[in-house]
Amino acid sequence: MNRIDRVTGAALGPYQSAVIRIGFSATWLLFLLREFPNRHELYGPDGPWSWDMAQQLIAGNGAFTALMWSDGRVWFEIVYAAAVVTSALLMLGWRTRTMSVLFMIGVLSLQNRSIFMGDGGDNVIHLMSIYLLFTRCGQVWSLDARRAARAREHFAREGDIGPSDVVGPLLWWLAGLGLSVITFMGVVSGGWLVVFWVLWAVQGLWWAVNRRDPYSEPRQLLDVIANFAHNAALLVIMAEACLIYATAGWYKIQGSRWQDGTAVYYPLHLDYFSPWPALGDLLASHGLMVMLVSYGTVAVQVAFPFTLFNRRVKNVLLVAMMCEHAAIAVLLGLPFFSLAMIAADAVFLPTPFLKRLGGWVARARGGVFSRSAGASTVPGPRAAESPDQAHVGFTP
Repeated sequence: MNRIDRVTGAALGPYQSAVIRIGFSATWLLFLLREFPNRHELYGPDGPWSWDMAQQLIAGNGAFTALMWSDGRVWFEIVYAAAVVTSALLMLGWRTRTMSVLFMIGVLSLQNRSIFMGDGGDNVIHLMSIYLLFTRCGQVWSLDARRAARAREHFAREGDIGPSDVVGPLLWWLAGLGLSVITFMGVVSGGWLVVFWVLWAVQGLWWAVNRRDPYSEPRQLLDVIANFAHNAALLVIMAEACLIYATAGWYKIQGSRWQDGTAVYYPLHLDYFSPWPALGDLLASHGLMVMLVSYGTVAVQVAFPFTLFNRRVKNVLLVAMMCEHAAIAVLLGLPFFSLAMIAADAVFLPTPFLKRLGGWVARARGGVFSRSAGASTVPGPRAAESPDQAHVGFTP
């Protein structure tokens, strides 16, 4: 019974889910901004994967992409701009329930439009954009958490829930209008259309119940369901990360270059993966270092899923993997792949470290603001610091 209460009584890992939200939305946002000059060649009308070819593929696999609704340049620019804006808003934690849906739509629309433009990092973002739908990733380090904290303060002071929310219902109404339009036009396949309408209905039910009484039994029931979905999604994210490393490690073991310790040597001499040739040549010139990195990569990836039972060993390997991805970003010129993997790894970061990290960021932000205003240091606005401080009536 205690285990059931633990799974349904609270959304576990609030700091880990916040880091995942920030990490993946920031990675996708930075990618979209960097590729802005090349957007037409990557996902737009000037790409090698033409609109007609994409339409034939989508008709066969049933994947979702809003870019198949029209082949016009104006529509493409709208979708691309919406993907940029929703990524930024999700990173800030503004209306995370709505933004997580729009973030997923942006990711799927662009990636499914040109499936051959992605890499391993894009695949991870693709999956995580779906998993984020089921998480309560705005509990901490978000504008939603700040708004919830202010609502709790108002309730404690005044004894009521305060002024009604206007932005939330407006977003819900606009989403319903958009769904009605695409339903009438018939541009979305039945399965995805049902998913979107269900998400829209659930959001409306959540608002209606919370509007009537945030402490009622129906609201508590919705919280139990939301907590269970969040915890299940967090478990899936952890399993996904372990599966990525386990499969990568065991496939590497079967390769002769990894077995003789020379695998790392070859990508360092490929022009496509050499943003800093001098740095790559420096590493490749030391045979012992190449061998240690090759064997160490395989050992860490194979061993990591088994280290989850030992917190200290897990933390050591976690640091090693993050350093490995940082090195890949610099040496092989794959920054967004590395950022995506580091964001996935963040689900295993210990809570005390994340709390300290949040404190450091808040103090640094307060110092910057105080210097810019010519005043003394002002601490940053408090979010919901822990699940215990986030009352059931106001949690994001």
